[in-house]
Amino acid sequence: MSQALRLVIFDVDGTLVDSQADILAAMAMAFDSVQAPPPGRAAVLAIVGLSLDQAMFRLAPEHDDATRAKMVKAYKDAYMTLRAKVGAQVSSPLYPGARAALELLHAAPEVLLGVATGKSKRGLDKLLEAHDLGRFFVTQQVADFHPSKPHPSMILQAMADTGALPQDTVMVGDTSFDMDMAAAAGASGLGVSWGYHPRAALGNAAQIIDCFEDLPAALVDLRRAQR
Repeated sequence: MSQALRLVIFDVDGTLVDSQADILAAMAMAFDSVQAPPPGRAAVLAIVGLSLDQAMFRLAPEHDDATRAKMVKAYKDAYMTLRAKVGAQVSSPLYPGARAALELLHAAPEVLLGVATGKSKRGLDKLLEAHDLGRFFVTQQVADFHPSKPHPSMILQAMADTGALPQDTVMVGDTSFDMDMAAAAGASGLGVSWGYHPRAALGNAAQIIDCFEDLPAALVDLRRAQR
C-alpha cells in the first residue's frame, strides 16, 4: 500500500456492516408508534446514510415536526433494543473482507482512517466496541455534530482533524449521499456496490468496487489519478 491515499474515510451502514435487518425493523416500530403504516424496504434503504431527522422527513412528510420527533425517538429506542437482544456482531455483521481491508490499511504508516456516518455517537460507539474497530479510526464523524449528508461538514472536519488535503482524501461509501458529500468537499468518492443504493445512483463516484479485496488497488488508482 505504498501508494495509498493519506486519509480514507468509511461510511458504516451498508459499507462496513450490513445492518439493514435492524434498520427495517426499527423503522417499522417507529411508524407503529404513531399508528402509521410503515414504508417499504426500498424506501427505507434509500434514506440510509441521512441523519434521522432528515430521513424521517423524507419518509413521513405528511406528519408534523412533533410527530416526526416522536418517531425519531421511537426508532432510536427500537434500534438499541433490537441490537441488545443479540449483540451488534450478529445484528450488524461486518461485510466479507472488511476487517482484513481495515487491518491492511491501518498497517500502512502513510494511511489514516476515519468514519463519517449518519449514526449517532452512541450508536457508532456501540458498533465499534462490538466489532473491536475503534482502534482503526483516528477521526470519527457522526450525525450528532454535523448537518446531514450530503453536506460536506463531516469530511471537512475529518480533514481538519488529520491535516489531510482534499486531493489526499477519499470517501468510501455505498450511497449517493456519500459520493455527493465527497464531491462537495473536494475529495474523491469510492463507491461500493454491495450496499443499499444501486450502482446507478453512485454517479459522483470516481470508481466503484464490488468487494473489499478490490479496495487497495482502487485506492492506488485514485492516488495516481489525483497526482
